[in-house]
Amino acid sequence: MAVVASREQALAVAAVPRVVPSHNGGGGHHDEPQRPAMNQLGLWLFFVSESFLFASLLVARFYLAGTSRGHVDQMLGLGITAVLLVSSLTAYLSEVSIAQGNRGAFLFYLLLTIVLGVAFAGGVAFEWSTAEFSRSEPYGTAFFTMTGLHASHVISGVAMLGLVYYLGLRGHFSAKDHWGVEAVVKYWHFVDVVWVFFYPALYLIGA
Repeated sequence: MAVVASREQALAVAAVPRVVPSHNGGGGHHDEPQRPAMNQLGLWLFFVSESFLFASLLVARFYLAGTSRGHVDQMLGLGITAVLLVSSLTAYLSEVSIAQGNRGAFLFYLLLTIVLGVAFAGGVAFEWSTAEFSRSEPYGTAFFTMTGLHASHVISGVAMLGLVYYLGLRGHFSAKDHWGVEAVVKYWHFVDVVWVFFYPALYLIGA
């Protein structure tokens, strides 16, 4: 978990606009030159490394419990899945809005994404509290591990979205310079895609 946290802290730091001293003799500051290709490469390498982690958990689910499935709340599972998918749309709309220079819409959709992310995490917590299987059972081990790790990524994503929202309120980001927004939104999409695989493995497959 410490490794996961350190990776996500690095991603959060990368999302914060940085300034460096000017060397033009004026004594001022200017934005650090953007390096889009390197930024994109670093972000995608991060996604690849995280994909191996989540793929391992997905394989472990079937190794431990086969196709058997404990009793889960199907309506709750469907509900939190819908919430997370809608949050991916609002995150996209937030990125598009700042790319078009519409700060008001950018902040609105970003805040809505944060609210939906919190709702998803709350739904997972409720599922945990009402689960009719234990952590000692094979399926229970897989369920709590997979949903727990995924929820930790959702909470990290909410924290980073909150940081971007705070910076946006203070006037950071623009149509020409919004890499911080793009990086965090891509991370949010990645977390959503992971759940697209986890949901059927935990809620739909087996009996």
